[in-house]
Amino acid sequence: MANKKQVADISGDANMDNYIFRYYQKIKDGSIITGKWIVLLYEYIIRGLEEKAFEFDQKKANRAIEFIETQCRHSEGKLAPNLLKLELWQKALLSCMFGIVDKNGNRHFREVFVVIGRKNGKTLLASAIIAYMLYGDGEYGARGYCVAPKVAQADIVYSAFWRTVLLNKKLNPKTKHRKSDIYIEESNSSLQKIALSDRTSDGFNPHISVQDEIAAWSGDKGIKAYEVLKSGAGAREQPIMFSISTSGYINDGIYDELVKRSTRFLLGESKETRLLPFLYMIDEIDKWNDINELRKSNPNLGVSVSVDYLLEEIAIAEGSLSKKAEFICKYACLKQNSSLAWLPAQVVNGASGEHMKLEDFAGCYCVGGIDLSQTRDLTACTAVIEKGGKLYVFAHFFLPAERIDEATQKDGIPYMAYVQRGFLTLSGDNFVDYHDCFRWFTDLVEKYKILPLKVGYDRYSAQYLVQDMQAYGFHMDDVYQGENLYGVIQETQGILEGYISRGSVEYITEKTGIPSSRIMGVASFYAGFRLKPVGKYRIMVCMGTACHVNGAERIGDTVQRVLGIDEGDVTADGFFSWEEVACLGCCSIAPAMMINDTAYGTLTPDKVQKIIDSIREEESK
Repeated sequence: MANKKQVADISGDANMDNYIFRYYQKIKDGSIITGKWIVLLYEYIIRGLEEKAFEFDQKKANRAIEFIETQCRHSEGKLAPNLLKLELWQKALLSCMFGIVDKNGNRHFREVFVVIGRKNGKTLLASAIIAYMLYGDGEYGARGYCVAPKVAQADIVYSAFWRTVLLNKKLNPKTKHRKSDIYIEESNSSLQKIALSDRTSDGFNPHISVQDEIAAWSGDKGIKAYEVLKSGAGAREQPIMFSISTSGYINDGIYDELVKRSTRFLLGESKETRLLPFLYMIDEIDKWNDINELRKSNPNLGVSVSVDYLLEEIAIAEGSLSKKAEFICKYACLKQNSSLAWLPAQVVNGASGEHMKLEDFAGCYCVGGIDLSQTRDLTACTAVIEKGGKLYVFAHFFLPAERIDEATQKDGIPYMAYVQRGFLTLSGDNFVDYHDCFRWFTDLVEKYKILPLKVGYDRYSAQYLVQDMQAYGFHMDDVYQGENLYGVIQETQGILEGYISRGSVEYITEKTGIPSSRIMGVASFYAGFRLKPVGKYRIMVCMGTACHVNGAERIGDTVQRVLGIDEGDVTADGFFSWEEVACLGCCSIAPAMMINDTAYGTLTPDKVQKIIDSIREEESK
């Protein structure tokens, strides 16, 4: 720990504020409440300065802070168009980023990772950092990137930066908003927004990249994209990768990777030196609804996020387990397994006890359950068994064999490991074979002598399985979703607008008397329903096996780039929408797509561009 003399030596010029030191002192005297990870970070910074592991350049730190406070403005809300006024925690963060330098005088930290609660001004801070890196950092030919899972998400920080430029009379004349980027002619610098893709990120050379909401970056794809950006920045002298996010639900993605790296680094268990993690998280999950504890994950509490607002959100979360999971994730910044969890983690952990096998329950009664899927999701069979006044749960899962690699990448879960451990069965090729579910339940009776009283199921796609189960003698309980509305909604979608709009829901409610909440529950559950309108020209990109091996992903990426919209969205003029489909039956001309009723095959990115351009040209006549 730093003694008073040592602290005085590193506190900087008396005429200039050292915000690192000021923030650290307020943490130590208790006037600012932070979590353990923030304490450990600033102890590391202070110790590193004491031991000359790196140095502090007061002028460089203050230059960044002064630029942001004199050149960047609020563009929305009650504070617009006032200049930004940074809080002490933000000034300390920026001082660490821009003021800590190596022996060559270059920025020491290259990867900045910020986990922080919602409404704490992360978008505004990220856009201001981009502005400084492109206008104030002195880098000619600087390249900046806003990266997120989808274009719309990447556009949040991108647009915030552009609004900053528009409000600045000095910066605006230097800057052009082009179709593909925002360009600064004077320094030959630019900023682009890109959707998450390890392919489209390849070849980039970022001076600054902002990875937004990385807790939503899925599995291997997110990790690869991050690594591509990181390796691309290696050619720069002092680049910054600025990753900022609330917590999330995705397992084994880049967020988990960065959290692991960060905590090991802060605990002194790694040899990393270039990582700068600001983990604004609560320390005690049991205090998730305590305002004082929440100050640790919400450093801007009382500024951009009000106490009254958090208290209202707490009141809502206390009445719903799913809302509680969401609150803990987004405001307390602690990882949750799912926003839809109906049992608290403490209950699940407390339920684990002695390990028992099905063989131990001969002669016992159970209640069964089946949750069916076809291609992408897991099919699950469960049995809740009573013995000795206690309830025991057994579950088994099924996944199509040809889909395991896709599911592993999409979900970030090592499904093959679960196959090897006997928890998951690969069933069928491209579709789950429901006979495997049937055999699982007959094994309960014939092999393990367990007696199901009843088996609950969702009737969607369950017809032949239910018939087989009933013929065997099982008592089946139809636990269908939302008043068996599937057929009704499907017919309405076809008759009316081609998607389930608010008007469609009101129409069904009027004709059936079923509440709109139940209708939307069914419509949002099944993949066959569309909740957004489709364009005049509906583009369907085939992702079947033949198309996949012939470059279907490149075709999808091209459609997304040319249209400038994410999958499922509609262009502003209403002409185009696009989506990925499982198969178009055009394997002989793969890769293929359909626009309305017309098929296009043997596609290349250039061909796709020409097809869309020709339609636009026709529409403009």
